[in-house]
Amino acid sequence: MSISLYAASVPVFKQLLTALGDVLKKAEGHAAAKHIEPTVLLQSRLYPDMFPLVKQVQIAVDFAKGVSARLAGVEVPAYPDAEASFADLQALLAKVLAFIDGLAAAQIDGQESREIVLRAGTPKEKKLNGQTYLLHYGLPQFFFHVTTAYDILRHNGVEVGKRDYMGAY
Repeated sequence: MSISLYAASVPVFKQLLTALGDVLKKAEGHAAAKHIEPTVLLQSRLYPDMFPLVKQVQIAVDFAKGVSARLAGVEVPAYPDAEASFADLQALLAKVLAFIDGLAAAQIDGQESREIVLRAGTPKEKKLNGQTYLLHYGLPQFFFHVTTAYDILRHNGVEVGKRDYMGAY
């Protein structure tokens, strides 16, 4: 039995982005309950050379929309990465969830051999087929940034667990 590119991508992105939104709601509640300025959590990082929470969420979103769009052969939506609050991040998640929800399985399925070019025209240019792009690049990158966002919040005392990370499936 085989699995389709769509089944391995869009539903996974939707599940974890929805769960990330729920985790961010818990973080916002935690900040209010503990009298923590929300910016403290939004700018928290696991280590000084890592991106803060806000950027981790932005990058996770970038991978969800970018991978889905490239596999579907449509333009990747561009957003300015200007989020500065929990409400801004929730709006970003909603925008991306609406975008990927608008992609049909027929646009993505069968695109295993579609050529995806990363960093086109640069010395780091890399060409991958659709299946390799999704399974060996896109999904691992997406999971890394969602996990790091979760870990930043957990490290800062937000009471979340594996069920929160996983969301509904």
